[in-house]
Amino acid sequence: MTFWIITCAMAIMVAALLGRAMARGARVGTEDAASYDLRVYRDQLAEVERDVARGVIPAEDAERARTEISRRILAVGSTAGKAPAAGRGSPRVLYGLLALVVVAGSLLLYRTVGAPGYGDLGLADRIAFAEEMRENRPSQQTAEESLPPMPAEPGITEEFQTLMTRLRETVATRPEDLQGHRLLASNEARIGNFSAAAVAQQEVLRIKGESATAADYSDYGEFLILAAGGYVSPQAETALRAALARDAQDGRARYYVGLMMVQTGRPDVAFRIWDGLLRRGPEDSPWIAPIRAQIMPVAALAGVDYEMPQPTAARGPSAEDIEAAAEMSAQDRMEMIGGMVAGLSDRLATEGGPATDWARLITSLAVLDRGEEARRIYDNALEVFDGDAAALDIINRAGQQAGVAE
Repeated sequence: MTFWIITCAMAIMVAALLGRAMARGARVGTEDAASYDLRVYRDQLAEVERDVARGVIPAEDAERARTEISRRILAVGSTAGKAPAAGRGSPRVLYGLLALVVVAGSLLLYRTVGAPGYGDLGLADRIAFAEEMRENRPSQQTAEESLPPMPAEPGITEEFQTLMTRLRETVATRPEDLQGHRLLASNEARIGNFSAAAVAQQEVLRIKGESATAADYSDYGEFLILAAGGYVSPQAETALRAALARDAQDGRARYYVGLMMVQTGRPDVAFRIWDGLLRRGPEDSPWIAPIRAQIMPVAALAGVDYEMPQPTAARGPSAEDIEAAAEMSAQDRMEMIGGMVAGLSDRLATEGGPATDWARLITSLAVLDRGEEARRIYDNALEVFDGDAAALDIINRAGQQAGVAE
């Protein structure tokens, strides 16, 4: 509120100064013109008298000159007396409009292109400040200790609690039991005990060593973030970076890195990450819904006039479509599936789409006994999703199902 009070006061002061300058200019312009004319005419009268005294002009000519100059002096005097009264009302309206334009216009302009609440920092200073904020942010332990105790997850039966107690005791006696620690981590997360889930997942990473996958590190980072109430600590960031080092396209890790960028003053970086995930899809990915819920204010902070892409419905023959076609004649069924496949193929060729749509096209072509075409689509999909491990896994499974994968 203080900012807006100061801004309004400054705008009013500027409008007042401009109005004062305009009023002074109008007054000086009117008065100086009349005074100047009077001074000139009086000088002319004095010059006539000097010319008469020197005998330069005859007395008759001098009298005519005096008469003409006197007439002009009277005319100027009459105008000077009436000019201020004629323009007395209109400047006030003009000054009021000027004040309105300056004050309202400046506030509207700042609301559109400004950033209320931000200090007067240049871009380089803002980036340096955000980097300093990221490096000095609280640790995982500090974040967890600042939170109130986690309430018990509803719906947990006494029998399940007993099983959890046994699982914890068993895993404690088997430090190298990989499956036991995995089961413990997932069940601790299930009941909302994310701190314990993170500890169990850390043991999973220790046991697996170099063979730990991107998903293993993403699980660990996510447990840390949930234990901290949604805050991405330095320890969680380390886990997310480890996941991305193993799979640069890991959607969950990228989402949380974007969240960290929002929390540390870099909404511009967060927007680029989230927009890329949103456009890549698929729409049923677990990170798509939270991105859609948060990306608009992040885009505004990043200074982007953003229009969120609409969800892309998966078009093409689904398993239900093919099953429903079983009651048709063989020819009608193949024609129906062929039409769906053609539509899906055209869309992927012109607009692209998630890996699930490519996989559906590959398996559908196999159903139509178009193996060569399915192989071409499969090879094309491998090129499109090169470097995206999760997408390639979907494509490879579809290729194996269709019998075209090597």
